[in-house]
Amino acid sequence: MVYFDSASSAPLHPVARQALTASLDEGWADPARLYREGRRARLLLDAAREAAAEAVGCRADELVFTSSGTRAVHSGIAGALAGRRRTGRHLVVSAVEHSSVLHAAETHRAGGGTVGEVGVDRTGRVDPEAYRAALRPDAALACLQSANHEVGTEQPVAEVARLCTEAGVPLLVDAAQSLAWGRVAGDWSLLAASAHKWGGPPGVGLLAVRKGVRFAPQGPADERESGRSPGFENIPAIVAAAAALRAVQQDATDEAERLRSLVDRIRGRVPELVPDVEVVGDPVRRLPHLVTFSCLYVDGETLLHELDRAGFSVNSGSSCTSSTLTPSHVLRAMGVLSEGNVRVSLPLGTAEEDVERFLAVLPDAVRGVRERLGAPADAPTEAAGAAAAAADGSTGNTAERGEQPALTVDSLGKRCPVPVIELARVIGDVGIGEIVEVLSDDEAARLDFPAWCQMRDQEYVGERPAPRGTAYLVRRRT
Repeated sequence: MVYFDSASSAPLHPVARQALTASLDEGWADPARLYREGRRARLLLDAAREAAAEAVGCRADELVFTSSGTRAVHSGIAGALAGRRRTGRHLVVSAVEHSSVLHAAETHRAGGGTVGEVGVDRTGRVDPEAYRAALRPDAALACLQSANHEVGTEQPVAEVARLCTEAGVPLLVDAAQSLAWGRVAGDWSLLAASAHKWGGPPGVGLLAVRKGVRFAPQGPADERESGRSPGFENIPAIVAAAAALRAVQQDATDEAERLRSLVDRIRGRVPELVPDVEVVGDPVRRLPHLVTFSCLYVDGETLLHELDRAGFSVNSGSSCTSSTLTPSHVLRAMGVLSEGNVRVSLPLGTAEEDVERFLAVLPDAVRGVRERLGAPADAPTEAAGAAAAAADGSTGNTAERGEQPALTVDSLGKRCPVPVIELARVIGDVGIGEIVEVLSDDEAARLDFPAWCQMRDQEYVGERPAPRGTAYLVRRRT
């Protein structure tokens, strides 16, 4: 089995395994005690903190270990907001943040605070000027990930950090996906990360809070980790996490170059091998090991099962693989095709032959899913993918009430990719310039109909309310 989902959790690094085993015999005692065993445990904890701080680029006394990356994010947001309560209660986040940030934002809003969301372009990147505009006088904190966990796009953290500094607003960076590849540039104020993303053991996160940042830890007081992370430290896991972080950063330059060439191969060959594919994310400013693409007329869950049977573990942001039947908030914010979405994230040491074998099995896997769904077998347009990449990402326009359809398709109760497949089957039954109306109550349709039009050179007219669900209008152009 080939594991291609390191963005979810990386395999345990050999250095982490060695450090974990060694520290189990030395780091079991209470590091707060003065006897020999406690002092030994304290030395291990202090050494791990120094190593992690060096990797992050902060002082050792600015960094604490938490029970997870999610806990680090939640503690960092809550503490920074509480510390700046006199300034205001406005929180600024990007639309593509990790769910841990967005959940913290929801909790803040439920408690009476306000949240401003900064959108992204079709590559998943924020505009720094949009952040500047979002920094209201009552803004207490801004959050921006260093790189996206679903599409790999790197964010302009250094520029946004400068704007935040000018506005007097601290910036919290979620660096979970990028820290293995090096320090986060810019004058950020807080940083959170998760050890299992870089080959450390699960259950270890880190939170860095720069000196001078107003911070008020929330919850009951605790003497551990400067009062910012309650509970007994898992010293063996912390030591292993720090050792793994130092090891992967030491090899980051060479491994990033090697993996980037493999990802470039996937990005270039998938559209050649599989018709009607949109490769999403920034093609240049991105993580070296991650690539995401979406396949038209494909059920994402079935495709993942097919690839699993072929020996590959990959992930997806498709609504077709979600129990909620809603597309990933990242794909939704970008306005890209969501059906048949596949995320490939290569772990360290990925072999070239494994990538070649993946490229060999993917076309048959996609073809088999499309055949079972009865997808149309029309040939791909030359502009497939290119038109989508050049689009402005507008998917929420409302059709004029005067537009009358020549044909109505009832896809209510059907889930992606079926509504789009049904549109594709009938678009040729109407004349050039005439409109097909598709009724759908599938949340993914709001993304997938515009994306289909861009890939098939048809015109997306817009949407309008229907007695049940939404009516999506498409004008035949070709």
